[in-house]
Amino acid sequence: MALPRPPHRLVRAAIRLLLALLLLPVSYIAAALVGGLVPANLAWRETDIGVTIYIETNGVHTGLLLPATAAGVDWRGFIRADHLADPRYAGRYLWIGWGDRRFFLETPGWADVKPGTLLSAAFGSGGTLMHVDHVATPRPGDAVRPLRLTPAQYRRLASLIRASFATGPDGGAIPLPGYGPADVFYEARGRYSLFNTCNNWTGSVLRRTGIRVGRWTPLSFTVMWWFDRPATARR
Repeated sequence: MALPRPPHRLVRAAIRLLLALLLLPVSYIAAALVGGLVPANLAWRETDIGVTIYIETNGVHTGLLLPATAAGVDWRGFIRADHLADPRYAGRYLWIGWGDRRFFLETPGWADVKPGTLLSAAFGSGGTLMHVDHVATPRPGDAVRPLRLTPAQYRRLASLIRASFATGPDGGAIPLPGYGPADVFYEARGRYSLFNTCNNWTGSVLRRTGIRVGRWTPLSFTVMWWFDRPATARR
């Protein structure tokens, strides 16, 4: 006995659903390209003298590398050496990034990435963390791009970054154990989603500082292409 064929309208609906699912990632990337290419703060120009920071990427995730003390901003009382598993690793520079809590805690390495963790982050999470790595000396290159700010711009940037940290009753940052002796997590503010990613956080604090960058930067390269590689990395 032959099985009955599904109604044509069900077949058409299934095809439409499949096409929509296939188009979602394409549409997202296309929107990210447009958002990343449309500049905010178009008239901004980098200063010749000032505070040098760095925009850094691991290919997927971006963050900002800042001096521990500069232009009247001293991070050492807020991001303290005794928050580290080993305070001897406290560095002259601090790499700071924002992201999904579950993803940060469950993926110390790319081999630890799980589909459930990715889906949780993609569809939105109210749980976010700041990740801070202590660095002795920046190593400019293709993945670590320098940027000079005026002292006033740097103080503005530092204020915006600090506002992303959740604080305790004493007004201090709330630390959690990191992956190793030189890094630490902190409770953060904000909601993570496909539309407000770690890279969008990086672009947002730069944009709100007045720096020229894309209006929406959900992907790593949509942040990085706005900043020149150092001369040594172009050879």
